[in-house]
Amino acid sequence: MREVIIIGSGPAGLTAALYAARANLNPLLIEGLESGGQLMLTTDVENYPGFRDGILGPALITEMRAQAERFGTEIVQGDVSALDLQGPPFRITTSGGVHETRALILATGASARLLGLDSERALMGHGVSTCATCDGYFFRDKPIVVVGGGDSAMEEATFLTKFASHVTLVHRRDAFRASKIMQDKARANAKISFELDTVVDEVKDVAQGVVTGVVLRNVRTGATRELAVDGVFIAIGHTPNTKLVEGQVDLDANAYIVPVRGTATNVPGVFACGDVQDHVYRQAITAAGSGCMAAIDAERYLESLPAHDPQAVETASAV
Repeated sequence: MREVIIIGSGPAGLTAALYAARANLNPLLIEGLESGGQLMLTTDVENYPGFRDGILGPALITEMRAQAERFGTEIVQGDVSALDLQGPPFRITTSGGVHETRALILATGASARLLGLDSERALMGHGVSTCATCDGYFFRDKPIVVVGGGDSAMEEATFLTKFASHVTLVHRRDAFRASKIMQDKARANAKISFELDTVVDEVKDVAQGVVTGVVLRNVRTGATRELAVDGVFIAIGHTPNTKLVEGQVDLDANAYIVPVRGTATNVPGVFACGDVQDHVYRQAITAAGSGCMAAIDAERYLESLPAHDPQAVETASAV
């Protein structure tokens, strides 16, 4: 029986582990298949406090992991195949066996939706990005492409005009699904042009290891052309990793976990932090902050339970 188990090894999960370990809760952290989260796909991180010269995404995760382990966090590899939240105790099934815990922190994150191109994956972090706020600064006075047709795409395209010399917004349909106010704002920006009925067939140039352009294809005519750009931002949405908790934890219309109070969910003893419950900010620093909150909330929840009374766990409410 564990006091706290954390699922997820991005900034939220590792920060939760650090705080839980320092509270002498001896946490177990289950990494998941995408160890380290989205920071593992990022090269330079220049907006995380404490690193004035920036730090590589994987290096930041390595430091966070080592810090959590230094204070006693046990980290195991593998993915969770099933969760039983009927307790507590809660049961977590992995390839390595079944674990039980009195408190559970969900830090499973959200996965950016991608186009599915081999070249896109190969150049991720080398000119291809899924986060304008994170990486826009690197494209000062450079032409870029934004792919998408919703509010997020419009917002990112408009934001990127602060840095880029020009932004080309590529959308596969003949009309945007973004709200009119967001469309009007983007269309009024002289630095944004639009390519409708168009998809990106390839990101160039994998051989050089950096983005040099994209191959665009008109879906109506089939005509292709190459557009020279230095960056490609994919803005077609994110998918929260909540399949395991469907039907057990309250989710919103987009399948994000809905916190009830702080990081507590509707299930007493289960807490959520990071991008799995945040569809607004999605930054490493906000994920880490909510990981700290989740660990403190879990600690207070455990402290509220009468000592050595297994029945108390079943009836206590989250603090």
